[in-house]
Amino acid sequence: MAEAHQAVAFQFTITPEGIDLQLSHQALRQVYLSGLRSWKKRVTRLKNNVITGVYPASPSSWLFVVIAILATMYTRSDPSMGLIAKIQEHLPVSDSLSVQCRTVVSAVLFSTLLWFSLIFTMRLCLKQLLSYHGWMFEQHGKVSNTTKIWAMVRIFSGRQPLLYSYQGSLPNLPVPAVKDTVKRYLESARLLMSDAEYERMTTLAKEFESSLGNRLQWYLKLKAMWASNYVSDWWEEYVYLRGRGPLMVNSNYYGMDFLYVTPTPIQAARAGNTLHACLLYRRKLNREEIKPVSPHCSADRCYWAMGETSRYGWVMETDCYVAVFHRGRYFRLWLYHAGRMLSPREIEHQIQHILDDPSPPVPGEAKLAALTAGDRIPWAQARKEFFSSGVNKRSLDCIEKAAFFVALDDDEQGMMGDDPAGNLDRYAKSLLHGKCYDRWFDKSFTVVLYKNGKNGLNAEHSWADAPIMAHVWEYVMTTDCFQLGYTEEGHCKGDVASSLPPPTRLTWDIPAECQERIERSLAVAQTLADDVDFHVLPIQDFGKGAIKKCKISPDAFIQIALQLAYYRNRGSFTLTYEASMTRLFREGRTETVRSCTSESCTFVRALEGGEEVCRHLFRTAAEKHQHLYRMAMTGGGIDRHLFCLYIVSKYLGEESPFLKEVLSETWRLSTSQTPLQQVELFDFVNHPDYTTCGGGFGPVADDGYGVSYIIIGENMINLHISCKHSCPQTDSHKFGADIKKALMDLLELMSPEKPDPSRAEQNHLKNSKKDL
Repeated sequence: MAEAHQAVAFQFTITPEGIDLQLSHQALRQVYLSGLRSWKKRVTRLKNNVITGVYPASPSSWLFVVIAILATMYTRSDPSMGLIAKIQEHLPVSDSLSVQCRTVVSAVLFSTLLWFSLIFTMRLCLKQLLSYHGWMFEQHGKVSNTTKIWAMVRIFSGRQPLLYSYQGSLPNLPVPAVKDTVKRYLESARLLMSDAEYERMTTLAKEFESSLGNRLQWYLKLKAMWASNYVSDWWEEYVYLRGRGPLMVNSNYYGMDFLYVTPTPIQAARAGNTLHACLLYRRKLNREEIKPVSPHCSADRCYWAMGETSRYGWVMETDCYVAVFHRGRYFRLWLYHAGRMLSPREIEHQIQHILDDPSPPVPGEAKLAALTAGDRIPWAQARKEFFSSGVNKRSLDCIEKAAFFVALDDDEQGMMGDDPAGNLDRYAKSLLHGKCYDRWFDKSFTVVLYKNGKNGLNAEHSWADAPIMAHVWEYVMTTDCFQLGYTEEGHCKGDVASSLPPPTRLTWDIPAECQERIERSLAVAQTLADDVDFHVLPIQDFGKGAIKKCKISPDAFIQIALQLAYYRNRGSFTLTYEASMTRLFREGRTETVRSCTSESCTFVRALEGGEEVCRHLFRTAAEKHQHLYRMAMTGGGIDRHLFCLYIVSKYLGEESPFLKEVLSETWRLSTSQTPLQQVELFDFVNHPDYTTCGGGFGPVADDGYGVSYIIIGENMINLHISCKHSCPQTDSHKFGADIKKALMDLLELMSPEKPDPSRAEQNHLKNSKKDL
C-alpha cells in the first residue's frame, strides 16, 4: 500500500468545512522532473533536426551568407542583380520602417533564399555522388577519372556530421530490370539442376519475363518512385512479422561476451556496468552523437536500437526503465532518478536488491515468457483473452514499453572448466534459447547476465539486422571494461543515493486456462530447443593477416572454404545464402549473395580431383564472389527483387509458376559475417584477451546448416555453426572440423611461396570452363 500511496500525486477528502486537499511534494517533483526531461529531449531533437535538415551546410553558414551580401551592398554593388530591389518593392509599406531598414530586410530575405538554394544544390550534388558505385568494381591501384571526380564527395560531406546527416542524400534502392534478374537467377541455378530441370526452369523464366513479369515490374517501379525503399517494408512485414512459427531459434539471434575474459565475477556488478553502458549508448543515439559508418551508409535502423521496441509497436517513453526477470519473477527497474541517470554502482545496488528478493512467483508467472517462444497464433489468442485488460495488461505493457529486457540467470556460462569447448557450445545455446521461458523473445533485445559475471544478448530480428545490434554491443562491452571499470573487489565504481526507490515487482493474475496454454507453448519451444545442435569454433591458427598475404578477399576466402567443406561433408553442392547489406541506399537492409557459383564448384571439383590448376581457379572463384557481393550491395541482387515481384503477384491475384518455384527453394547453407565495426574501441595489441566472440543464429533448413563468422584482428576467426539433431546428415562438430580443414587447405594452396599457374594451367582452365 505504501507504493500505491507514493504513486498518487494528491489526495482530497470532503469535510463539512470544505475540501481538504493534500499534495505529495515528492510525487509532484517527479512529475516536474519528468516533464523537464521530456522538453530537453524535444529541444535536442529540434536542434538536431535543424542541423540535419540544412546539412551539408551549417546553421552558422546562414549568418556568413547574410554578412557577405550586406558587405557587398555596402560597397555599392548589387550581387542579386536587381532581385533585392524586387523584393523591396513587394514588402508591405510601413511608416515604422525606413528605406534603409527595408533594404536590409530585403537583403536578409535574399540571403536566406540564396542560402537555401546553395543547400539544395549541395545536397543534390551529394546525392548524385552517393549514387555512384563504380568505385566498388575497380581493381586495386587502378582508379578511373570518374572515381577521381567521385572523390569530391568529401567536399560535400561536411566536417562533423550527425548520425542521420546523410539520410536525406542517400539514393533510393533501384529496381533492376526483369531480364537482368532472370538472367542472373538462371546462372546461379544452373549448377544445382540437371539438364532437364534447367531446361524446364528456363522455359518458365522466359514465359514470366515476356508476360507477367513486365506487369508486375510496372507496379514495383511505381512503388519505388513513391516509397524510400521498395523492399524493406514488405521484407519486414512478410518475412518477420507475418511468420507464424516460433521466433526462438528460427528468427532471433544472439551475441556473446568476451571469449577469454570475464571483467568481474559479481553478477550484479556486471549488470550495473552493462546497463549503464546501454544508457550511455542510448543517450548518444538520442543526441545523434554516434558517428555515421560512412557517408554512403543508411543509419535509419539505429534509431530502434534503444527506442523501447517490441514486435507489438515502438514507443518512445519520457523516462527509461528496463524489465528484469529473475527466478520466475518480473520487476520494473527505473534507470533514472531525480532527473539523472543512475550510476553503475546504483544499478548494481538495485540488481542486488532483485537477486536478494525471496518472494516466490505467482501461479503461471514463472514460465509466462514461453508464450513468446512458441507458435505465434496461440500467443496472439492468449494475449487477446488474458492480457487485454486489468493487471495483466498493465504488467504486459510495462514489459513491452521497457527500453529492453534483462534476464538474471542462476547458471554459470563461458569457456571454462574441464570442458571449455563443450561449455562454449552450451553458452551459445543458452543465449539462443535459454530455458525457453527466461527470455522475452518479442523484445528488441534481452541482455542476459549469468551468475559468474558472464553476459550476452538475444536479439529480435524484425527491427534491425545483426550489424546494428553488433554496433551497440561492441560499444557496451568496451565501455564496460575500458571506461567504467570495477573496484579491486569487483564492484562498480561510485556511490549509492540513499533516496533511491527499490525496483517494483510486476503483478499478474493468470488463470488456469492460460497456464495450460503456457505449458503447451513451452512444450513446442522445448522440442525446438532440444533439437538444436550448436558448435562454436574459435580458430586461432590464422586470420585476416594470413589471408591478405594471399591477395584474396577474406570474405571470399571463407565463403569458398564453406563450399569446399560442404562438398566434403555432403558430397554435393547446395543453394547457399550469404547476407549482404544494402545500406548504401535509404532504409536499406539486406540482400542475398548466392555464394555457390559455377566458378567455386569448378574449383572444388578440381581441388578434390587433384588437378594442378587450382590456384588460378581459386582466384577466379574469389573474384566472382566479390563481384556478386558488390552487385548485391549496389542494388543488383536477385532475391529481393524476385521476392517483391512475388508479393505484387499475390496482391494482383496472379499465379506465377516461376516465382513460386524460386521462392520455395531451400537454403541448406545459410551464412552471415558479423563485421567488427568499431575496431578503434578494442586494443588487441595491449589487451589481446579482450576478444569478442561474435554471435550466431539457428539453422534455416531442417536438413541444413547455419554458419555465422567474425574475423577478429589479424589472427583469429570465430565460427558459430548450427544444425538439427533430428537430421542424420548434419553434425555441427563434424562440419566445424570440415570448415577448419578447408580453411587450412586453402591457406596452404594459396601460400605466397607457391608459384603462379603456368601457361599449360591457363589452357586447362579454358578447357574446363568449356566442359562446364
